[in-house]
Amino acid sequence: MYFITVIPAIRLDDAEWKIIQQNTFTRWVNNHLKKAGDSIQSLETDFSDGLKLISLAAVLSQKNVGRFNKKVNFRSQKLENVSLALKFFQDVEHIKIVNIDSSHIVDQNKKLILGLIWTLILHYSISMGWVQERNEGQPEETPKQKLLNWIRSKLPSGMPLTNFTSDWNDGVAVGALVNALVPGAVMDWDQWTPENALENTQKAMQIAQERLGVEPYLSPSLNV
Repeated sequence: MYFITVIPAIRLDDAEWKIIQQNTFTRWVNNHLKKAGDSIQSLETDFSDGLKLISLAAVLSQKNVGRFNKKVNFRSQKLENVSLALKFFQDVEHIKIVNIDSSHIVDQNKKLILGLIWTLILHYSISMGWVQERNEGQPEETPKQKLLNWIRSKLPSGMPLTNFTSDWNDGVAVGALVNALVPGAVMDWDQWTPENALENTQKAMQIAQERLGVEPYLSPSLNV
């Protein structure tokens, strides 16, 4: 089970946000790659030969991606490997990937690589398995809307939750959600106060990891 911890972007400047985003995405990638005995140190550079991207595709899909260049010495081989992975995501996994091609990853374009990883997170950690009935003419919800509505359905009725930023900063919503998923695990969440935001978040995330196997992609201090 995976838990994409909300980030209070309203309190961060652009540089801080980029660092947090990169660290969070790296943890998400490594949480999956470890199943194949692999890992990355840098999103920017470690996908450039395509090998770890192919490994990630295989782990996420649990499918054979196809034949690829295992020994990479030339740029053309890097491009072939990355193209194979991108084509697999699009043609086999039916993931819409826009504004990025193999050269962007080989040339280590950090911004576009982060965009690709976010697309994969949306598909594999948020969207998959959520099939909701819609009334005729009702617009399809975005993955973000689906996630927010799912969380609302788990929380006590009347508990305000309108965003993934300020509504989470005191840790109370995190505690309430964990308690909803594991009844009785955080029995005192409704007595928590905003003054103890860090303590609240630490407790909720620790219980989530112990009882639900949730990976803490962010430090609790970044959530308050």
